Amino acid sequence: MRGAREVDTQKWHQRWQDNRIAFHLTEVNAHLQQFWPALGLAPGGRVLVPLCGKSLDMLWLAGEGHGVLGVEISPIAVRDFFGDNELEAQRGEHGAFEIWRQGGVELWLGDFFALAPDDVSDVTAVYDRASLIALPPTQRARYAEHMMRLAPLGASILLVTLEYDPVEMSGPPFPVTEPEVATLYGRVYDIQCLHRYDALAESAHFRSQGLTWLREKIYRLAPR
Repeated sequence: MRGAREVDTQKWHQRWQDNRIAFHLTEVNAHLQQFWPALGLAPGGRVLVPLCGKSLDMLWLAGEGHGVLGVEISPIAVRDFFGDNELEAQRGEHGAFEIWRQGGVELWLGDFFALAPDDVSDVTAVYDRASLIALPPTQRARYAEHMMRLAPLGASILLVTLEYDPVEMSGPPFPVTEPEVATLYGRVYDIQCLHRYDALAESAHFRSQGLTWLREKIYRLAPR
């Protein structure tokens, strides 16, 4: 019998093939721009962006002087990131990953769970806007455990989550509550909720799915 993760991976590939990517923003995330300085990073640090899709946030991070390591399993997303932004990628391989790079941005095409600590040893921060909330509850603990094994000592995480009534909509994206964030990460990180935002008024897609409320939360996870 195929594992649940394999089935979910196939669904993810299908979403990209069908262009069902309402989670993709056509502009840089405003919360990233506002709250990234809260991590207090030294200039030039490298940032890990798990399950990155073709997010424009990676270009913003690169523009701030950071090296970017995005990890994405969909070849469509990786191809489109470079094509949509008229970037010519150099391509190579590293272990189980195909690496696409241009300047300070590298996209590693492959399974996030195949990343090893040595692959991200120079990372100074993690940006997670659409990674944790892309995973069903059965996979989030495994994801968080893997992230905590990967993240180098001293690397903070800027985490963006959504909260809504799961009776009104089935994800992805999935709702992740503040207590769950504490359960997933609390033994390793000090968790600070930087901002709570009523996002429904600006989210036509989610209103069309029947949601009556939607909160977006931004956290800073600082290693103890």
